[in-house]
Amino acid sequence: MKKIILFDTSVATANKGDEIIMEASRKAIHSITKNSFVMTMPTHTPIFHWYQTTRRNSLVTDLNNIDYKFVCGTNLLSTNMISPWPSWNINLFNCKPIKDCILLGVGCGIISNKINYYTRKLYRSILSHDFIHSVRDNITKEMLSSLGFKAINTGCTTIWSLDSNLCNQIPHNKAKAVVFTLTDYFKDRNNDQKLINVLKENYEEIYFWPQGLGDYEYFHTLDEIGDISIIPPSICEYAKILEKDIDYVGTRLHGGIYAMQHKKRSIIIVVDHRAREMNKTYKLNCIERNNLDQLSGFINSSISTQINPKQKNIEVWLSQFK
Repeated sequence: MKKIILFDTSVATANKGDEIIMEASRKAIHSITKNSFVMTMPTHTPIFHWYQTTRRNSLVTDLNNIDYKFVCGTNLLSTNMISPWPSWNINLFNCKPIKDCILLGVGCGIISNKINYYTRKLYRSILSHDFIHSVRDNITKEMLSSLGFKAINTGCTTIWSLDSNLCNQIPHNKAKAVVFTLTDYFKDRNNDQKLINVLKENYEEIYFWPQGLGDYEYFHTLDEIGDISIIPPSICEYAKILEKDIDYVGTRLHGGIYAMQHKKRSIIIVVDHRAREMNKTYKLNCIERNNLDQLSGFINSSISTQINPKQKNIEVWLSQFK
């Protein structure tokens, strides 16, 4: 029986998008894990203190006998891992037991233009040199290639199910209701207020889903929100509202992708490089936040959803484990 570790990016996260990613990641590799013994470990919190890795213990011994160690999605890599609180909370002193990790739909954050020496050494110590890594955009692919790793752009696992059959079931025309999101760590009061104003002009019912820890508080700093319904901040409650005849419009990338998974027409407002880079390859129906003067026209137009996951790339990556 194979022994597998899933590095779970939804533990200790302030972003419900990580739960959406983990749900998709588990489905994406079910054919690999279904007959295996699967352990989970966190990414956002440390696994070991450095001194624990220097002594014999049963867990470290077990980790040396794991067949596959999958790191599941999100914007986990960085050009500078000296950060005091990196998304992947590892360092050169505690990473030895989890070496040979395999990336699954992982992206990168851009902190500096060049990858520093420490970060290069850390990734070369922990990432597998034998397997091809699955990444979610070309920037991450180029980053790994520059470090000597094999990588392939499969997109985030959340879009693997968005094939032509599912996308063809997504409506082209505007619904009567809309659910929207904001992003607490990329505030833009002028444009976010403009977003709310445009939605109120174009929809009969408006719902707000706080995907991030600070989104609810930020929402309440904006104007004209008294008649907007608030959805509780859980994936379960979000899925319930997506049973309605409803559109998604918002700044949260995975809020929009999750809506598409539920066959809902989605417009993603781009606030950073993550949606922007994925949109270059997968055509997510995006609009830049500084172009919201065009949003009303976009909402009222006929929109086709054609994500077209790179099925061949996905199969190449999966075939390594057959």
